[in-house]
Amino acid sequence: MNTALEREFTVLSRAWCHLCHDLVDALAPLAAEFGWHVTVVDIDQHPELEARWDELVPVLLHGERELCHYHLDIPAVRAYCAGFPLESRA
Repeated sequence: MNTALEREFTVLSRAWCHLCHDLVDALAPLAAEFGWHVTVVDIDQHPELEARWDELVPVLLHGERELCHYHLDIPAVRAYCAGFPLESRA
């Protein structure tokens, strides 16, 4: 099991979206606290993502699971992250 891949958030975003920038900024310290990586994907560069998520951005995903959209739900994301065992730091 590759825990590095499991600990990756995806933020579906748009370059011009202020809510998207706000969510990414608010997510950064939470992701760092739990050792997660954040990948931001501009849906305007991916027609299939734009067709599916269009007006919901920003969307925070872990894999295919939607954790929140529009605004970061800190308590929900914190609880979700807490469900993952800590990585060993050998």
